Amino acid sequence: MHIYPDATAVIRDLSPDEPMILNRPHAAARAARFFVEKFPGKSLYAVKANPSPELLQILWANGITHYDVASIAEVRLTRNALPEATLCFMHPVKTKRAIREAYHEHGVKTFTLDTVEELEKIVEACRDDTGAAAQDLRLLVRLRVSSEYAELSLASKFGIDLADAGELLRTTRQHCDWLGVCFHVGSQAMTPFAYVQALERVRAAIADASVVIDMVDVGGGFPSIYPDMEPPPLEDYFDVIHRHFYELPIAYNAELWCEPGRALAAEYSSLIVRVEKRRGEELYINDGAYGALYDAAHVGWRFPVEALEDDLRDPPEEFSFFGPTCDDADFMKGPFLLPGDIKADDYIEVGMLGAYGSAMKTGFNGFGDAEQVNVANEPMASLYRGDRIDARESDNVVSLR
Repeated sequence: MHIYPDATAVIRDLSPDEPMILNRPHAAARAARFFVEKFPGKSLYAVKANPSPELLQILWANGITHYDVASIAEVRLTRNALPEATLCFMHPVKTKRAIREAYHEHGVKTFTLDTVEELEKIVEACRDDTGAAAQDLRLLVRLRVSSEYAELSLASKFGIDLADAGELLRTTRQHCDWLGVCFHVGSQAMTPFAYVQALERVRAAIADASVVIDMVDVGGGFPSIYPDMEPPPLEDYFDVIHRHFYELPIAYNAELWCEPGRALAAEYSSLIVRVEKRRGEELYINDGAYGALYDAAHVGWRFPVEALEDDLRDPPEEFSFFGPTCDDADFMKGPFLLPGDIKADDYIEVGMLGAYGSAMKTGFNGFGDAEQVNVANEPMASLYRGDRIDARESDNVVSLR
């Protein structure tokens, strides 16, 4: 595949009418190596963040061997892309048919649950043809924890309450070869303290259950860099997790896992859009709420942007975006800072869209096509280059070192 030097080279060569996704394999490879080398345990890629087979293969080539799959479609896709990978079915609510196929056809042994009903489904679906129960199940009980330190909450849908966790852990222990506890502190956790609180709840659950725990999975939530969201270094998160993990009442050989999605994928991709119309401080662009900019529209996420024309001279102004569909909800408030003289037919690069960007695109209203090309330049921001200002020096960031 041809590799362009940067977004400007892409528009000069192709002058695209449709949005274009720019992939940076070197950025994803660097992120994978960072987690493999520095996280004090095993890192599972959360496939839902970006299920691109090309990205999966980049992560595998750089040391990510385990994958968090959350649907039978993700099981099939990931197994097809990575025949030797270890797949872990981490959605707490699954159909019996999905469990059965994952276990018997794709070799999935690890499943998450947060109710007795889900445990019973897993046990029944994994029986062999004679009706004998599986002896090799690795089961994780998902504990509900706070998302107060995350930009996007994941606290309300899944997870058993602490008061009921002990009994579920005891029951689950009877049906598995290997028992774990997992949780998710929410997406884009802006302080390591999020994991301290969660691990204290894990401690309480284990103490109440009085069973042997073979693994603790701290889930995802590891942040990336966006405008007005400058997290502490990831090493701070790893240090805090490592310290509190070893203070838990767990088996001497217990494993520590994590499930990064955003942190592994965000820097992989950016997006080129074209301005179709300007109306004051509103720019009509050719991608939006039903495309790669879903988060910008629906949760007010501010992605970094850069104008790609070399004839824009005015200082930056604040703009909002309308997407290409006929829907008024196809709106991204921003504000997005761009030169004040930007106009129709100009191009904009939107950065840090490797996670939950291309994965969210739909074909609503006939829009959604986006060619993908590789580029060689750096993402607009990076946690992994080693050249960012240490966020611990900032007054508005919590650090626990």
